Amino acid sequence: MPLTKDSRLPSPAPEALALSERLLQRMRHESRATGNWLSFHRYMELALYAPGLGYYAAGSHKLGAAGDFVTAPEISPLFGDCMARQCAQVLDALGGGEILEFGAGTGRLAARVLDTLAGMDALPDRYLILETSPDLRERQQAALSTLPRALSSRVRWLDAMPEPAGFRGVMLANEVLDAMPVELFVWRKDGVLSRGVQVSASGLEWADRPADARLARQVRSLYQGVDESWGEGYLSEFNPGLAPWLAAVSGAMAAGVLLLVDYGYPRREYYSAERRQGTLIAHYRHRMLEHPLLWPGLMDITANVDFSAVAEAGAAADLSLLGYTSQAWFLFGTGLEAAFQARCSEDLKTQLTLASQVRMLTLPGEMGERFQVMALGRGVEMPLMGFALQDLSHRL
Repeated sequence: MPLTKDSRLPSPAPEALALSERLLQRMRHESRATGNWLSFHRYMELALYAPGLGYYAAGSHKLGAAGDFVTAPEISPLFGDCMARQCAQVLDALGGGEILEFGAGTGRLAARVLDTLAGMDALPDRYLILETSPDLRERQQAALSTLPRALSSRVRWLDAMPEPAGFRGVMLANEVLDAMPVELFVWRKDGVLSRGVQVSASGLEWADRPADARLARQVRSLYQGVDESWGEGYLSEFNPGLAPWLAAVSGAMAAGVLLLVDYGYPRREYYSAERRQGTLIAHYRHRMLEHPLLWPGLMDITANVDFSAVAEAGAAADLSLLGYTSQAWFLFGTGLEAAFQARCSEDLKTQLTLASQVRMLTLPGEMGERFQVMALGRGVEMPLMGFALQDLSHRL
């Protein structure tokens, strides 16, 4: 079915539409070898990461009020305060080390973590940032250059994972897994279908093809694992890049903890029969859209995270599961109340602003339950404070 534009959506600027058209032309050219069809995994990969054209590879504003979405570090400094406390505990147990942040957004989390750790006399040897977006890397560099020299001098940008067994410390991945390209599948009694994108002269539309053996095998394994009756036409997705990414993380980690923060569910909730349309969404100008084909390259595309799959992939990569909980309980466990009190002044406006931020970070209807936190690690034996109040690992 061809896509129609919602008249309530603000239209992109002409230069942005021209960029999207160039990306569409690339998709059209690439799809000719496969009957003008792209798997959704490939479409999402191009839409987000095609050099110079994809959403994260071009120069559009993505984060904040002028962008398409906001993340927890943009909402409140309290998030960074709490994350810093968890980092400090791990670094202390290791006798020092580094912090590596994947996809550092505007750099606000890095700035907040460094500032808080400085106040605790617990600074890392270096703060490393692995960022694939040239635009966001420039924004991070500009933001972090304003820090005191004692902090900014510790920041380095990487183009790839650290050398094998070359990292010791804490790795941070806030809303990283949800941006990995996913495969879409449709469950039918007569066979699994791969939902892809038909690239025609008139634009883009959904198109299904019989799944290849690898995808069909993966989907049947998911079906058996959740013991559900999905029903004809059940639509969902899975992330084939998760296991290779965690294997690369494990290969780089001599000792330390990987902290993952993202929206998602344990597998049984993710693939429940009631969630029959999957979790794929697009973000454009702070609106959540169910169709990610409208303006390729101009919208963020995400899918929720199967945290059971994360734990399994971590175990396969020789990383131990150190905790799993909701964002709310993680923040409470890492001293959210103390961080709030430390930032509160006698100014009523400041207190009200911080209270509003706490609600957004912790309430079930906001980010508190929808976002989950998982820790995987190696060579760290003590209980992590972020999971001390509630650990939901048994739900995985």
